[in-house]
Amino acid sequence: TSGSTGKPKGVMVRHGALTNFVCSMARQPGLDAHDRLLSLTTFSFDIFGLEIYGPLLVGATLVLTGQDINLDPQALLTLVKQQRISVLQATPSTWRMLLDHRQADALKGCKLLCGGEALPLELATRLLALSPQVWNLYGPTETTIWSAQYPLAPTQPQPWLGGPIANTSLSILDDNLAPVAVGVAGELLIGGDGLARGYFQRPALTAERFLPDPFGAPGARLYRTGDLARYRADGVIEYIGRVD
Repeated sequence: TSGSTGKPKGVMVRHGALTNFVCSMARQPGLDAHDRLLSLTTFSFDIFGLEIYGPLLVGATLVLTGQDINLDPQALLTLVKQQRISVLQATPSTWRMLLDHRQADALKGCKLLCGGEALPLELATRLLALSPQVWNLYGPTETTIWSAQYPLAPTQPQPWLGGPIANTSLSILDDNLAPVAVGVAGELLIGGDGLARGYFQRPALTAERFLPDPFGAPGARLYRTGDLARYRADGVIEYIGRVD
């Protein structure tokens, strides 16, 4: 995990969880053999899993860079144009660095994927000005990279959490693990094929965060994200903040 305090925790992610994730992403937001994806992520960050395995799965082209280029917005935008890039994934801070550059028009028409941090509405609006294909992605390492996705639109630029990827459940529960009503805040718990086995050599912490799923089949589990969320009237999930 990318924990901001203490020693980072190892997460035991199954091959099957990664396969489910990559196959789901290839369907939506979508990736095919005609795409050219520029990898902006260090290989030690879990979201690099999409950038390498997605293109390999569908026969797309993956363009790799080095750290010297990744920190240089002009070099990156030049590469986007030269390599005819069609898909990019980045955090909001990286998108802001690129959009603040005078050559940001090189991103026009690309599929833009954003995750890793909360996406501000102002930045979402700027991304939509460059492309009609902007996706807000959400998920902790413990449930394999991204677990929720939401396509933004010029008429609805608000970056909601959205809905689950394939074979994934998103539940908003109260302190007693009971479902909350529409519009009521609760903790977001994630279930399905993306759940990791647990934390490496941390059985107590695994038992604390990975709970038996009271709504699922025997043996099913839910991961406590520690994130507050609520259902909107249209069924879309809205992120509020951290439980603590």
